[in-house]
Amino acid sequence: MTAYIIRRLLLMIPTLFTIMVINFFIIQVAPGGPVEQVLANLAGIGDAMTERVTRTAGGEIVAQDSGGDRTSKYRGAQGLDPAFIRELEQQFGFDRPLHVRFVLMMKQYLVFDFGESYYRDRKVIDLVLDKMPVSISLGLWTTLLVYLISIPLGVAKAARDGTRFDVWTSVVVFVGYAIPGFLFAIFLLILFASGNPFDWFPLARLTSENWNELSWAGRIADYFWHLTLPVVAMTIGGFAGLAMLTKNSFLDQINQQYVLTARAKGLTERRVLYGHVFRNAMLIVIAGFPGAFIGILFTGSLFIEIIFSLDGLGLLGFEAALNRDYPVMFGALYFFSLLGLLMNLVGDLMYMVIDPRIDFETREV
Repeated sequence: MTAYIIRRLLLMIPTLFTIMVINFFIIQVAPGGPVEQVLANLAGIGDAMTERVTRTAGGEIVAQDSGGDRTSKYRGAQGLDPAFIRELEQQFGFDRPLHVRFVLMMKQYLVFDFGESYYRDRKVIDLVLDKMPVSISLGLWTTLLVYLISIPLGVAKAARDGTRFDVWTSVVVFVGYAIPGFLFAIFLLILFASGNPFDWFPLARLTSENWNELSWAGRIADYFWHLTLPVVAMTIGGFAGLAMLTKNSFLDQINQQYVLTARAKGLTERRVLYGHVFRNAMLIVIAGFPGAFIGILFTGSLFIEIIFSLDGLGLLGFEAALNRDYPVMFGALYFFSLLGLLMNLVGDLMYMVIDPRIDFETREV
């Protein structure tokens, strides 16, 4: 077990490095970087659109003014002092070669120093920690509800395979799978928070403005009151796949020889199902909990945060990509990639917790 964990941890180093290299160089060569963002704001969108762009023999993009003179490699830079452009490059660190910037960035990331945001005047780690409660709230409660709904539903569908119950619940599952969660979110918002016809839940925010003045019981009630609609929307859009996985896993185990043997010994169907089949069938489902939580936490909440005006990690990453806020983009990518790799390891180790017969020492990474 220890040797396996060490091998997996060592394997994370080149994996994380490859992720950062690919994303760093793709984003760096994409047009519209931080310098261009500042220049566009200074020169105006109209001026930026009137310039002509050419490429040198080496592939470098340069801008030309209306007279055709080469002025800068940045769009929207015509008419500006070259010294000012150099100051902007130094401010954003673009006065260094590309590979040097990457090495310096990775050295800082090794000690979890993600720098400061270009536009928010705050450290990246502070921004992430500030937005984390919203995303953790959405991800944690959604994942718990998805599992609490999907596992019993999947077991019931497997036990009643081919019956009317299985058919009708399959219709519900396929509808939930086919309709995106953000459409459910808009429907719930219009139906239960707009006052037409109901006004039962708040439109925005994770807590009320007077949250600090409430008692502890009032704070808990207010917290779940605000979470109800976004969590329900994400749960409806996320339970279908896990329900079908649970059903198929149970059906696969039910057809195994040991189940036929247990039935031949006279055991009740309930004893066979929950005493023998359940542990084996739940292995892949429960072991995937860490990965499912990470997936819901960081990839499934962007539209939900926008619709319900929740300021979480999804919205932070989206705004950072629009503004080319590289420290936030790369810092969040590094942190969440590392967390995802660790959660994959935790998921593998949960196999052993659920079924001690699994021996990681005999497995190859």
